[in-house]
Amino acid sequence: MAASTHTVTNQPPPLVGYDVFTADRVLAEAVGRHIGAGPLDEVRAELSALGRAAGSAQLQKWGAQADENPPRLRTHDRYGHRIDEVDFHPAWHRLLGKGVSAGLTAAWTRPAGHVRRAAAFLVWTQVEAGNGCPLSMTHAAVPALRAEPELAAEWEPRLTSMVYDRELRPAHLKAGALVGMGMTEKQGGSDVRAGTTSARPLAEDGAYELTGHKWFCSAPMSDAFLVLARAPAGPTCFLVPRVLADGTRNVFRLQRLKDKLGNRSNASAEVEFDGTWARRVGEEGRGVRTILGMVAATRLDCVLGSAGLMRQAVAQAVHHCAHREAFGGRLVDKPLMRNVLADLALESEAATTLGLRLAAAYDDGGEQERAFLRIAVPAAKYWVTKRCAPLAVEASECLGGNGYVEESGMPRLVRESPLNSVWEGAGNVQALDVLRVLRREPGAFDAYLREVGRARGADHRLDVAIRDLLTELADLEGVEARARRLAERLALVLQGALLVRYAPPEVADAFCASRLGGDGGATFGTLPHTLNLAALVERARPVD
Repeated sequence: MAASTHTVTNQPPPLVGYDVFTADRVLAEAVGRHIGAGPLDEVRAELSALGRAAGSAQLQKWGAQADENPPRLRTHDRYGHRIDEVDFHPAWHRLLGKGVSAGLTAAWTRPAGHVRRAAAFLVWTQVEAGNGCPLSMTHAAVPALRAEPELAAEWEPRLTSMVYDRELRPAHLKAGALVGMGMTEKQGGSDVRAGTTSARPLAEDGAYELTGHKWFCSAPMSDAFLVLARAPAGPTCFLVPRVLADGTRNVFRLQRLKDKLGNRSNASAEVEFDGTWARRVGEEGRGVRTILGMVAATRLDCVLGSAGLMRQAVAQAVHHCAHREAFGGRLVDKPLMRNVLADLALESEAATTLGLRLAAAYDDGGEQERAFLRIAVPAAKYWVTKRCAPLAVEASECLGGNGYVEESGMPRLVRESPLNSVWEGAGNVQALDVLRVLRREPGAFDAYLREVGRARGADHRLDVAIRDLLTELADLEGVEARARRLAERLALVLQGALLVRYAPPEVADAFCASRLGGDGGATFGTLPHTLNLAALVERARPVD
């Protein structure tokens, strides 16, 4: 007979065995809003299948296993031959294979491809965020490769394939391929133009030999890498295959793997080039411009990845509080806890709504939408990724001491939460990019104003926020020191406009009051008590 002290009571059941997509009302609504009636049923069925997989006990176990068993570097084989390989836990390969087969690298070739992929990426991040890196890089490499049409024709079918082939062999023999990226160098950091990796032209047209060191190379077991190196005419973009066409390994020396705070299932490496063969992508000397297409796409994935982490953190917090009792009732019904949960849910909804709107702009492809993306992506990347970490910490606190224990899964979310703010340009880089667009591309700000202007007149606090933003932009004295403030306001006004147009009235009211109207505090859980907080929490509750 078990001792009475071992009886477990008042603990919530695991949040498992549910459809991560359909349980997310905000995401499901956004998909329905941005995808036309034609492919909508197919997309919903596809996302629901992925959502059921993501919410299954099996895949949640794989996610934990991949995180608990980080990749291991093997520089040499048993005989002393240099091999430069990374060993991953089987769970990593299972998850990555599932992500590829779910179309997370195939957006460029499918109807409504970017919205359906954005929704899938947001769902998939909630299983294990680490494998999102190679999926994101491979997806984002396509626009950069299109700067070299012949190269794009060769590689794009491999990158958009829905087949995962993990073997290291010539890309032309594979049914699918993945791409990583290496730009950052020891001396340069975010200033990629300061890189010293050199590129020497070879006799073969478009072929070069690279020499140098990359301080941070993402997904080092990919089939190819987009890198920047200094050619005779200046910084140039190159495609570096891992295995050459004749089957020999390209010179791609893995010096060490990074020991990271989070994102531990994914390998990030320092790489040495020494006579490494590469193909030029785009014009010589125009490498930064060429690779910007990739950077813009990966920045959107930072927004989506953070939105996915937020959603999982909120889902876990609401689920816990809906089942946990304290002081004579359920935690979710306690006024103060309800305020915290509602505030977290509001932040999550604003991030998801913005991320899917940006994905829809990619699908549209028109000039106005492209102009809108040029200012909206860095502003959204700046703000949404910075909101992820405090949200994850607060959601973890909703579980009390349980949220500080690894078994809850919350510490993994907390460790992962700062990553997207750093990846693809930290906060200052994003804010300065916003300034660059404001100064050089007036059409981008015009497109932004047209977008937020669609909500004018619907909420007086939003109208005031738009006017205040225009006033602040009219005075550019000392503007660089205010760049973060501007990026934040651009993102908040855009989120407010989208919620006023698309969200239920109680959601839009709460956002405009707390984020635009000044009726909110510096921490979560400080919404005005007169709002319909119960409706916000119920909207965020995962179906169980």
